[in-house]
Amino acid sequence: MSDKFDVIVIGSGPAGYVAAIRCAQLGLKTACVEKWKNKEGKGVNGGTCLNVGCIPSKALLDTSHKYHEAKADFSIHGIATGDVNIDVPSMIKRKDDVVKQLTGGVAGLFKTNKVTSLYGSGKLLAGKKVQVTDFEGKVTEYEAENVILASGSIPVAIPVAPVDNDVIVDSTGALEFTEIPGRLGVIGAGVIGLELGSVWNRLGSNVVLLEAMDTFLSIMDQQIAKESQKLFKKQGLDIRLGCRVTGTEVVEKAGKKEVVVTYADKDGNESKEVFDKLIVCVGRRPFTDDLLAEDSGVKLDERGSIYVNDLCSTSAPGVYAVGDVVRGPMLAHKGSEEGVMVAERIAGEKTVMNYDIIPNVIYTHPEIAAVGRTEEQLKADGEPYNIGVFPFLASGRALAANEKDGMVKMIAHAETDRILGCHIVGPSAADLVQQVAIAMEFGSSAEDIGMTVFGHPTLSEAVHEAALAVAGHAIHIPNRKKRK
Repeated sequence: MSDKFDVIVIGSGPAGYVAAIRCAQLGLKTACVEKWKNKEGKGVNGGTCLNVGCIPSKALLDTSHKYHEAKADFSIHGIATGDVNIDVPSMIKRKDDVVKQLTGGVAGLFKTNKVTSLYGSGKLLAGKKVQVTDFEGKVTEYEAENVILASGSIPVAIPVAPVDNDVIVDSTGALEFTEIPGRLGVIGAGVIGLELGSVWNRLGSNVVLLEAMDTFLSIMDQQIAKESQKLFKKQGLDIRLGCRVTGTEVVEKAGKKEVVVTYADKDGNESKEVFDKLIVCVGRRPFTDDLLAEDSGVKLDERGSIYVNDLCSTSAPGVYAVGDVVRGPMLAHKGSEEGVMVAERIAGEKTVMNYDIIPNVIYTHPEIAAVGRTEEQLKADGEPYNIGVFPFLASGRALAANEKDGMVKMIAHAETDRILGCHIVGPSAADLVQQVAIAMEFGSSAEDIGMTVFGHPTLSEAVHEAALAVAGHAIHIPNRKKRK
């Protein structure tokens, strides 16, 4: 038996590394176990998010957007360019450099905060013991007063489209293409499918997204979803709803591999499409493979997530779970805040987390962002509400930047005027929605935002005007109802 720790964290993604750092800050002797290896075979922290998720995908999204702007949008600003080309290997290298810098940053934070890094696979045993199998196969057991499980999630696999990491890839493989696919198929038109599809569409791929659901972005407010779908169609993304993939076959033609995809529409009619590459991104599942010994005392729920209460305590005393491996949306920031909450509660503080105010973002262009409840949810609950909508077309700052697509939708309670939700498709939506999240955390009303002075000209004024529009007081658009 080796050292005993106050806290051992299994997993160093956004939930795990944040939990470990906060535990250490609070004076707890902390270790963090991580099984991830970089391309050189060395252990690195950051989990899926930093290595093959949030960060690398955003690097490719930003590069591809700049390329598209230079090629298609600079002329409207009077900027003339010659031939604009993309060097895909250089783009991938830049992505890798960003990842390396950030994962190295986590390692530095661990060192500064005196968190012990244990590289290898962690497994929870009975009695809060953690077994770590390092990369050479050596097994060591550690004891802990508390254990935090933060093992994250992995892509869902589907039998009809087995990933071969060549022609058929998952979201990780889609970050490593060495050339632009002429024809790219994407199974799933959710967050990941839209982001990855957008990257390669901007670079010149003919992208088809096959979505089994009949409704586009069903988790989003449908007014925003429909507006987004219209904008994506304008960009050239071919989004086909109600299409369920029934089979795939990799074939070789003229010395080059391609994949034939068979799918059925909502009426059962079968069609085929041929692609150079196929990305499978139908969702993610909690990663609990070989994480728990049978006598660990930790239970899973019916969805395969680790069962926890509102404070992220599992069924085993002194064992907690946070992030993608537990209930709720699989969002890095949700996991991080859970990590902070658990660390502080272990240290004796009474921290709680507000699960009603967690922003959700899709990093397409324009971005899509939301916080709080949708209009559809409020209708289903029978709750009275008022809506204010402001289009970016009426924003001077958006027009000046040639970013006029989209809108801000503010929803407030019809009787109390308390903000119930905000939904945005448009420029900097991810940052704008955070303003409303802060307001909601303090129980603000739409009137409160309307009475706040916003800088001019800014994109934030669209949030201000949407809040004013809730009561029919918008200045820069016609109001739906008369001013009182």
